[in-house]
Amino acid sequence: MFESVLVANRGEIAGRILHTARAMGLKAIAVYSEADADLPFVAEADEAVLIGPADPARSYLNTAAILEAAHRTNARAVHPGDGVLAESASFARQAAARDLVWVGPPPLAVARMGDKINARNLMKEAGVPVAPGVWEPVPDAATAVEEAARIGYPVMVKPAAGDGGLGLAAAHDEPSLRAAYAAARAAAERVFGHGEVLIERYVPGARHIEVPILGLADGTVVAFGERDCSVQRRYQKIVEETPSPGLDPGLRDGMAAAAVRAGETVGLRGAGSVEFLVDPAAREFYFLEMSTRLPSGHVVTEMVTGIDLVEQQFRIAAGEPVSFTGAAPHGHAIAFRVHAEDPQRFLPGSGEIKVWEEPVGDGIRIDAGYAEGNTVTPHYHPLIAKLSVRGDDREHALARARAAVDAFRIEGPPTNLPFLRELLGRPEFAAGTYDTGMVARMRGVVG
Repeated sequence: MFESVLVANRGEIAGRILHTARAMGLKAIAVYSEADADLPFVAEADEAVLIGPADPARSYLNTAAILEAAHRTNARAVHPGDGVLAESASFARQAAARDLVWVGPPPLAVARMGDKINARNLMKEAGVPVAPGVWEPVPDAATAVEEAARIGYPVMVKPAAGDGGLGLAAAHDEPSLRAAYAAARAAAERVFGHGEVLIERYVPGARHIEVPILGLADGTVVAFGERDCSVQRRYQKIVEETPSPGLDPGLRDGMAAAAVRAGETVGLRGAGSVEFLVDPAAREFYFLEMSTRLPSGHVVTEMVTGIDLVEQQFRIAAGEPVSFTGAAPHGHAIAFRVHAEDPQRFLPGSGEIKVWEEPVGDGIRIDAGYAEGNTVTPHYHPLIAKLSVRGDDREHALARARAAVDAFRIEGPPTNLPFLRELLGRPEFAAGTYDTGMVARMRGVVG
């Protein structure tokens, strides 16, 4: 096992990784921007290095500054967290060139899954179900119209690179398709440096399910149940729960087997997840993408398995055996992403946190990126904490969730806590019959 690790991320996920590193006796090193100097993850680290101003391009995405910080602190490994750098094959190669242990899948696996079109093609060859769509980038709007006519409306338009819902839009006819294509291309060029776009069939009323997997050093891939990520705003996840209340045993087993096959196909080592779109009416599922990183929703998986997935990442990266003997989930867990944003329109907010009072009690876990007195700035993603609960079954978990959300007090910047309370009061969510369109319907948006 290496003796020290630098965490190339910020906020909640940086603190979560640093916590496990210190518990394992590793020297835990943080990097931070000028805007984040007072955040809890900086104080928790054994050593912290200022790497630049608030602008992410000049700090958290500045790989030269991060690698220089690793050199200055004699770090032996680098963990990229769950953000952009975690799925950067280039950064993984740069770290290896500096003789740093990369805590993540091999660069080749990262590269192969980093492009959604390439990923679709690989999964099709491997026998993983893939939604009808294109098999190469769509070069222009005219071609998009032709492909949509072949696939059949409605279709989903998305950048070929990245994840997190950026640039995604559903199109139900040619005018909306042309607008969605232009928006996706612009987003892809702005964020990823190239404008490649793909189109695939859109399934109304679908559920978004991800299967967490772990690639072991001997090539074995293990699946850990599934997480239902269907509660989304702007195609970005707000709630994750396991097990999914909308799957029957046949679908559950089929997706687990497909996820293992996907991980084996790309030679995954370490943590990842395979995401599927499920058509409940047809009882069919389709591959969406594979995240070759620690999944953001890993907390609920940890709560029902008792396995620290970050610890397993460290062990696999160091060439050590994992520390668990089984992965059978037990109980029910639900995680809520607490954002600094307007709970009606979901527009990001900022400001000083005047009050921060966390709920406490059995089955409650808080992974926080901020504390009372900190300031939420407009420079980064509005996630400020993850509130997770575990119960003996779903009803038990829902009861704990309602009490925990009611008890969580944050004053200062706007938060989505009022929305989470509203969500927990919805019969559709309580019954477990929700789908990816539920939040839009709650806000009166159709289509």
